[in-house]
Amino acid sequence: MYTEYYGLREIPFALTPNPQFIYRTESYLEVVSNLKYCISQSKGLAVVTGEVGTGKTTTLRSILKQFGPDILSAYLFNPFVTVSEFFELFTGGLNLGLPPQSSKAEILTALWACLSQRHSKGLRSVLIIDEAHGLSASVLEEIRLLANFETNSEKLLQIILCGQPELRAILNRPELRQLKQRISLRCAIKPLPLYDVNSYIRFRLKTAGATRVNIFDTSAVELISLASAGIPRVINNICDNALLYGYAAGKETISRDTICEVVETLDILASDLTSGDTVTMRNAAALT
Repeated sequence: MYTEYYGLREIPFALTPNPQFIYRTESYLEVVSNLKYCISQSKGLAVVTGEVGTGKTTTLRSILKQFGPDILSAYLFNPFVTVSEFFELFTGGLNLGLPPQSSKAEILTALWACLSQRHSKGLRSVLIIDEAHGLSASVLEEIRLLANFETNSEKLLQIILCGQPELRAILNRPELRQLKQRISLRCAIKPLPLYDVNSYIRFRLKTAGATRVNIFDTSAVELISLASAGIPRVINNICDNALLYGYAAGKETISRDTICEVVETLDILASDLTSGDTVTMRNAAALT
């Protein structure tokens, strides 16, 4: 609706995890670098955590796009599966071509043969699980056993578990201590520093085709920074609605007043964004 009005080629603040709109923060570059190291050096199990809305899924999809033909990956985005469903999705992602109703022994034998053969050719195999904080204890135990696929010096399967901060607490459970000991690398995707929100907004506008990237004035950006606590998904939601409001009101520039209206309508509280943030939108509005 508003794209033509603001000179945009596409919607700049969509909530879908489009790698085209990846804003390469220091945190993003650190996570990507760590995971590439983990895969290239056959380190085995890596854990990535991040608050809701910080861009975990977008980061994973960005990494998947960077894989070359030497890396075969299986990407699981729904953790709420049984053990049999987990193996079905995993082996399907690796294109093992196993017949339906294969026994666990047949699945593990086929996996071992596939992973060993690929490793002997210098090829990498990766299992990526998004929303890993939702995995059951039984599936996590199977993942631990998969981490045992190894030679004398290297892991045959690289495993990336990505989830919300509670994944750390889950992995600290006594019954999962064997899995925790196998984690070779940990990293975190962090919210944007508040001073970087303006650059993030301008980047997304420019990526969407804008010739004018100062659509949001300085006071509007300041309030977006405070209201969102630097969470990209919340920034996107506020900005998308603000552009819609601005279009409806015939505003060429989005002001602080529009942002106040948006955050009130969306009922955004800082307590919804990060557990330690105590600033509410009433406080933010009081600053106007």
